[in-house]
Amino acid sequence: MQGMGKERRTCLIVGAVPMKFSPLGSRDRQNCYIICADGGYDNAARFHICPDLMVGDFDSIMSPLPEGVETIRLQVEKDDTDTMVAVKEGIRRGYREFVLCGVLRGVRCDHSYANLCVLQYLSKQGCKAVIEDGSNRIFLLKAGKLILRGVKGRTVSVFPFGCPSCEVSYIGMKYPLTRAVLSSAVPLGVSNTVEEENAQIMVSSGDALVFLV
Repeated sequence: MQGMGKERRTCLIVGAVPMKFSPLGSRDRQNCYIICADGGYDNAARFHICPDLMVGDFDSIMSPLPEGVETIRLQVEKDDTDTMVAVKEGIRRGYREFVLCGVLRGVRCDHSYANLCVLQYLSKQGCKAVIEDGSNRIFLLKAGKLILRGVKGRTVSVFPFGCPSCEVSYIGMKYPLTRAVLSSAVPLGVSNTVEEENAQIMVSSGDALVFLV
């Protein structure tokens, strides 16, 4: 599998939305295969991180392209976003665990939404994935279980995504649910609170976006 070293388990996709924190967070650089999507290299360069791969049409990058780094240059007019191309390339190289950062907010809310769709795409490929935005994390849960450890007191919101409704259960939350149906038209899943050290969110049907904020 090209690009996937024995020690590298996580594919870290770095997007172009300016970041105030290192894309690596507390992760070991040696455990991560880093792909910068277009202007995501500006975020990497700010924290002196050299990526393993550059992908994009490079229409938004401010920093000079690094020398000696594998680069896939894309056409400006294309079907997939730079982030989606980066994700597909990571999958092609054998990665099944993804972290996306620098892909939310900014001036393009449509791009933020597109990257939530990328999260759903990864889920449908059977990959484990999360979007990280500072202290916030977003997961796409499809007929499965998410265990939240060590986040007691944090706020959790759950919404159907790409479907009219989803059926969810909560354990260890302020407002527990048992196979409750959340509708996309009524945001009942907003602002719950984790009350146990090991809380659980279970999705019985549908796709659910889980925001840990």
